[in-house]
Amino acid sequence: MDDLATFLHLLGALLLAAGVAVAGVGFEAARRREQPAEIAILLRVTLAGAALATAGLLLVLVFGLWLVHLEHYSFHTGWIESALGLYVVMLALGHLGARRPRQARLLATGLAAEGQPMTAELRALLDDRASRAANYLSLALVVAILALMVFKP
Repeated sequence: MDDLATFLHLLGALLLAAGVAVAGVGFEAARRREQPAEIAILLRVTLAGAALATAGLLLVLVFGLWLVHLEHYSFHTGWIESALGLYVVMLALGHLGARRPRQARLLATGLAAEGQPMTAELRALLDDRASRAANYLSLALVVAILALMVFKP
């Protein structure tokens, strides 16, 4: 059972990392475009990344908790509490950071369907600093959680 739980936990970590990479690259590529049709396509790619990341988040949590049980760790162990706390903050930041890209995707799709050019509103959604900061901080927390899992301080 330990091997199965470890495998699925690691699979979740890989899906999470792949999803974050796909979503991040898709979003940053969309930010560099001027045509709403191109932006809409690239932001739809980010949906695939978000789906991978969501699957990874679920696997990491479920099988990570199972591993804690199987390995007879206490949930009050410092690195486990820290990882779970960072996980919750990462989820919240990821949720906040996804709002503007979602709005940008919807606006770009509408503009593309109408054959309209880039608008100031779309550019503002793509360049929203708070959203980008939340997403990059969420990524940093993924790395911090990974470090906690590897080094178990």
